[in-house]
Amino acid sequence: MPELPEVEVSCRGIAPHLQQQKITQIIVRDRRLRWPVPEEIDSVVGALITKVERRAKYLIVHTAAGHLIIHLGMSGALRVVPANTPAVKHDHIDLVLESGKCLRFNDPRRFGCWLYSKEHPSENHPLLRALGPEPLTDAFNEAYLFKASRGRQQAIKTFIMDNHVVVGVGNIYANEALFKAGIHPKRAAGKISQRRYEQLVPIIKATLAKAIEQGGTTLQDFTQADGQPGYFKQELMVYGRGGKLCMQCSGRLKEIRLGQRSTVYCPSCQR
Repeated sequence: MPELPEVEVSCRGIAPHLQQQKITQIIVRDRRLRWPVPEEIDSVVGALITKVERRAKYLIVHTAAGHLIIHLGMSGALRVVPANTPAVKHDHIDLVLESGKCLRFNDPRRFGCWLYSKEHPSENHPLLRALGPEPLTDAFNEAYLFKASRGRQQAIKTFIMDNHVVVGVGNIYANEALFKAGIHPKRAAGKISQRRYEQLVPIIKATLAKAIEQGGTTLQDFTQADGQPGYFKQELMVYGRGGKLCMQCSGRLKEIRLGQRSTVYCPSCQR
């Protein structure tokens, strides 16, 4: 499933093609996504796209006539192609632009979504309004995370993956950040000292920033908006390496299930 860096890379890839372009048509070939694609998305036809941004793992296309909310789900991908490019299997939606190009959404598993909001969704839409801070902003800092963790018996890995605490720290990057910080993924969030949070927060930020710089992590389905793979997979130190040797101590990495997600850590390096 695409995580925050992959969605950010997609956002940066499509934004220059969409911003300041008029929407001339929306073609919906299959409304059966995670939620049925609402008829209201046609409200933006004829409107100018003023901005494309990411909030958590959602992409938001802003117009004066309303806002489109897009989620890639588990296997969704966005491509900017000439509008007359023949559709292929799983090409469910085209956002056709006055430029003669279109934003095409392909999703084999149909767990993605295209929704419409009349009001600004970050402030009003139920999927977005209760989300935590963005991890690459000043709102996400050591003092905030330490305070939010007090009294929490939840494992630190699932704690930093909670979108109400901070958005976008998905499974891949939680594994990597905790390894680099030397924190055992099962440690209770409320038992971790402020000093260790002062180490963890900059590592989370740096890990996500590096992944964005590298174009994301290609594991199964993700490629960039131009069709190229992300290269952060080459940087992974623990994720997907259960049973292999630790790159720091040469001990054996251990893989467990935590919060129903694969978790890989080094018993020697992480305490």
